[in-house]
Amino acid sequence: MGPLPDDLYDHLRPPVRRRRRPAKKKQSEWTVTDDWPQEVPITEAEIEVFEAWFGDLFDELFSTRH
Repeated sequence: MGPLPDDLYDHLRPPVRRRRRPAKKKQSEWTVTDDWPQEVPITEAEIEVFEAWFGDLFDELFSTRH
């Protein structure tokens, strides 16, 4: 095993931010398309997962009581 580094907290330095590519100037000319079917099939297991995690939120959002 080699010698330990002088600064054991060196990992706390923030990561170097990479420069991002500038956005296109004329965003209004963008076209968004998709190839999803009109109706997306959902399994019973997927519904159960959403109900388990978001059931309380769904009850609050879709409640007829105000």
